[in-house]
Amino acid sequence: MRIISGKYRSRRITAPKGIKARPTTDFAKESLFNILGNWFEMNEIKVLDLFSGTGNISFEFGSRGATNIVSVDISNLSCRFISEKASEMTMPIQVLKADVFRFIPGHYGKYDVIFADPPYKHEQIGSLPSLILKQDLLKPNGVLVVEHDEEVSFESEERFLECRQYGRVNFSFFE
Repeated sequence: MRIISGKYRSRRITAPKGIKARPTTDFAKESLFNILGNWFEMNEIKVLDLFSGTGNISFEFGSRGATNIVSVDISNLSCRFISEKASEMTMPIQVLKADVFRFIPGHYGKYDVIFADPPYKHEQIGSLPSLILKQDLLKPNGVLVVEHDEEVSFESEERFLECRQYGRVNFSFFE
């Protein structure tokens, strides 16, 4: 994986082989951050990265100047890897090991951007936006972005804004 922009622009990061994650493609990630960059000043936002896997999205936010990033994943290996790389690059990433579906109901932080990239075939993917939005984790004018494949549609969900497709990657945005 590669950091697209910011302080660590073009830096390649190789995740350990044991991490079972599908990093967001560079093409999709660059498009996503172009959208978010038009909505937010990166150095002023608080970010929650759910199902963080390799830390790809957290590292991109950190490189672009976000100063408050919380990264959540269930894998010990993922959490350890993200912590080590964040420390190497002096990025302000707080890593939490947790099952996202258990973490959200007991969490009360407020975020400008929440990014969720669950396994595409996760049996609870359809309930994820309502679970997050019901917990009221977004700040006013905040946005939830859920990455998913083309087989999933959130268009009928409350607070759905739009869906953007980049190859096989889809991002659904919620307010």
